[in-house]
Amino acid sequence: MKRQRSSNGTTDTTAPDMAAVRLDVWMWATRFFKTRAVAKRAIEGGKVHISNAAGKPATPVRVGDVLQITRGEDRFEVEVTGLRHQRGSAALAQQCFAETADSRAARELAAEQRRHAAAGYTKPASKPDKRARRLIRALGDIDAL
Repeated sequence: MKRQRSSNGTTDTTAPDMAAVRLDVWMWATRFFKTRAVAKRAIEGGKVHISNAAGKPATPVRVGDVLQITRGEDRFEVEVTGLRHQRGSAALAQQCFAETADSRAARELAAEQRRHAAAGYTKPASKPDKRARRLIRALGDIDAL
């Protein structure tokens, strides 16, 4: 693999002669997961599919592959546009994939639904004190009434 010096003095690892990169390395380098170990666990847990097939950590990723990634409550569908084997800045990582419009719209809709669902509940400022705990116990299960 060729390494090229960019104008700002960093080493560019998105060389065109790179044919494929391991799936777990690519997921880490493109900042979908914080560490390679977390990426590997997610892949082994069935959270990452490559071209509609369950991926394995050593599965080669090539330009043009479509990945379905589940991270927490977010689901991404991305097309691989570049290969990286080293973690770099977020701007460089985002150049290596393109999220589909349907995926982005569905993700934004789900995030908005979660925001609306949480809007009716406000977390208490602190834990209940001794008197409040006694009152809670005295009332019992209010929902059972």
